[in-house]
Amino acid sequence: MSMNDTPSGERIHIGFFGRRNAGKSSIVNAVSGQQLSVVSSVKGTTTDPVYKSMELLSLGPVVIIDTPGFDDEGALGTLRVRRTRQILNKADCAVLVVDAALGKTEADEEMIQLFRQRKLPYLVVYNKLDLLSKDSAEASEEHAGQPGGPEPSILVSAKAGLNILQLKERIAALLPSGGPSRPLVRDLLHPGDFVMLVIPIDDSAPKGRLILPQQQMIRDILEAGAVSIAVRDTELAAALKSLKDRSGIRPAMVITDSQAFGPVSTIVPESIPLTSFSILMARYKGFLEPAVRGVRAIEDLRDGDRILISEGCSHHRQCEDIGTVKIPAWLLKHTGKSLRFEATSGRDFPEDLSPYRLIIHCGGCMLNSRELLYRQKCAEDAKIPFTNYGITIAYLKGILKRSLAPFPGLQGMLSNH
Repeated sequence: MSMNDTPSGERIHIGFFGRRNAGKSSIVNAVSGQQLSVVSSVKGTTTDPVYKSMELLSLGPVVIIDTPGFDDEGALGTLRVRRTRQILNKADCAVLVVDAALGKTEADEEMIQLFRQRKLPYLVVYNKLDLLSKDSAEASEEHAGQPGGPEPSILVSAKAGLNILQLKERIAALLPSGGPSRPLVRDLLHPGDFVMLVIPIDDSAPKGRLILPQQQMIRDILEAGAVSIAVRDTELAAALKSLKDRSGIRPAMVITDSQAFGPVSTIVPESIPLTSFSILMARYKGFLEPAVRGVRAIEDLRDGDRILISEGCSHHRQCEDIGTVKIPAWLLKHTGKSLRFEATSGRDFPEDLSPYRLIIHCGGCMLNSRELLYRQKCAEDAKIPFTNYGITIAYLKGILKRSLAPFPGLQGMLSNH
């Protein structure tokens, strides 16, 4: 996978914030070296968040997000400000752009407090250095401070290109770079292991390609020095038999699409560890344990309860869609209750979660970990159980304990399922 092909969920998200006409879009264009955002002297030119995937040296692949001014006015402005604040949920670091001539306002200070509350690394950029007199520039630079001071900040001019290189370096310094990436499954494998990947090819499968978690799993298995064998569920039994008869090989693990959990669990011997792409993705994104706890709420559902089905990507829904058709049908059958289901997709996620009795999220391959963990934390704060597709399906099929067995750290939770 090339740098340009790195999915959004695997990129560092850098949010640019600021009041209207502080020069925020000019700073975004200067940092990216591209005309990403429209620049105008008219306040409020940026009306919706602008996303751009690119590479920033030392950080690697990133997503730059230019947000509307958070001091926007009127009913539409209120919506834009809300969207701006929502970017905080997915940003890995923040850049606050301030007009150097005007200095920070109460609105800027409020935004800094939001950064701190969310423990978000941030940098204050005092822009429009070119418009200041020499004495004012020197005073502003002293006020802005240096790295390690009380507030991380830098003085620049997007228009004149002053200190832009230093700005890029300061942004890159906000987050650690390099080092080993998080494992999906490779830490559970040994060199030479065989891993069977069960990938159904049906009407819901994309034409001519594998979905992102399947691609990522194959790459992670390669990183472990192991061997991946991809097979459809319809050929799984024959493939297992062929491996055993011809080579005496027993897979170290079988990883299946969650939708096929039922039939796959009957084919794969109990002696072979079995889990799903979705469960491994929950572990990778950092919310596996809360998701396991959350699935218990299924037994407490009552008539009329509302369940939120949330997906991180937007796609054309098929007649047998997993989130809006199959999981609701399985839940209705399992509980025997009259339940109500609502669905969200993409960047949409309700601010008010109180109407829901349970939230079932997708694996989140298109969301970065920060946004997914934010959603899980919002549910936790609202005392709403939060789980995911794979764990829900395994639970409903009666094989959750088996599907979690490959993860030693969860052994203490398994007796409860």
